[in-house]
Amino acid sequence: MELSSIRRRNVAELLGWVILAQLAGVVGSVFTVTAIGSWYDTLVRPWFAPPNWVFGPVWVTLFTLMGVAAYLVSQSNSPRSRRALIVFGGQLVVNVAWSAAFFGLESPALGLVVIVGLLGGILLTIWEFAQVDRRAALLLVPYLAWVAFATVLNYGFWSLN
Repeated sequence: MELSSIRRRNVAELLGWVILAQLAGVVGSVFTVTAIGSWYDTLVRPWFAPPNWVFGPVWVTLFTLMGVAAYLVSQSNSPRSRRALIVFGGQLVVNVAWSAAFFGLESPALGLVVIVGLLGGILLTIWEFAQVDRRAALLLVPYLAWVAFATVLNYGFWSLN
């Protein structure tokens, strides 16, 4: 196989993983956009809640990092790669479920339950990725930090409302 063909294939695979991760964000945003400007705006906000415009750029960045991390794992010959990618897919589903619970069902309480599960899923994904490619695991650390912050924020919304 020609070197340029390999490079094109690798770029296509990288873009595929990034797009897959971004799709989780798009699906989650379906629940979010209907709540912003209506239900969500009626809630008492914790004092440390960032302005709404912050969330979009942060999530786009985090989903991009997730896609790159998954790509690195997918390129490994490790026998653990498949399991790591299944765990990755599972936590993406839970990520979308949080948006559905918090925004779609308008339930900070259910959102809190789901986001705690998401934290566990991210930790498991980081562990699995670290067994395959340490760089991939490190790329998920900002995601873990943001979801930890979002968990505290979710708790703030639940306790104030």
